[in-house]
Amino acid sequence: MVAFKGVWTQPFWKAVSAEFLAMLIFVLLSLGSTINWGGAEKPLPVDMVLISLCFGLSIATMVQCFGHISGGHINPAVTVAMVCTRKISLAKSIFYILAQCLGAIVGAGILYLVTPPSVVGGLGVTAVHGDLSAGHGLLVELIITFQLVFTIFASCDSKRSDVTGSVALAIGFSVAIGHLFAVYWVGPIIGAVLAGALYEYVYCPDVELKRRFKDVFSKATQPSKGKYIEVDDNRSHVETDDLILKPGIVHVIDIDRGEDKKGRDPSSEVLSSV
Repeated sequence: MVAFKGVWTQPFWKAVSAEFLAMLIFVLLSLGSTINWGGAEKPLPVDMVLISLCFGLSIATMVQCFGHISGGHINPAVTVAMVCTRKISLAKSIFYILAQCLGAIVGAGILYLVTPPSVVGGLGVTAVHGDLSAGHGLLVELIITFQLVFTIFASCDSKRSDVTGSVALAIGFSVAIGHLFAVYWVGPIIGAVLAGALYEYVYCPDVELKRRFKDVFSKATQPSKGKYIEVDDNRSHVETDDLILKPGIVHVIDIDRGEDKKGRDPSSEVLSSV
């Protein structure tokens, strides 16, 4: 199948396995930082800075380790943003997301098995605060995922020459500063798509894509005259095989004569190629 072109290759399956392993390690380490070792009877104060840094530095480490193999998405929302900006095919993204979800489940399962029952608690499961509605939670997730994906696109932009320092660390810190299930899926995916589209199509559009869109829009806005066009020639007499164009006069010429009659709308050809 054409849709699955490039899927049945060794490099791609290395990338899929890298996403699985990276997500497994990330979830195992990050959720481990949320365990309260004081137990249910004498819980220790929650250290949000420690948890945020653990999430951020864990993802930075995974991006550094696996970025050259799979691109280091390690997040279904990031993969969706990549699909929407034509950086990965839809078929490949399906395998990426499945690997990420499976890796997260296995990582959480390993953590559950090695954690003493007395301190397991919720094992890092997040929930919307009682004072907030699901809509509030969705908006929060949308915003923090927007800044994460925008950071990823800006840090990994091959057209930029001013990027210095560690890209992985920049992505990691963007996770740390945004540390809520329609809430935890819909919100992040919407934020990711908005961030990817805004960066890729507004702030730093691809030159070739920009040219193609411009051609499409110019064709779409061009007034149609059926099979006739108007010619306004103010320069001099121009002789053709069967008529003379005179200056200052609008001439109507049949363009569907002879070999010029194609029976096709050129604007539709441009649209179909985008």
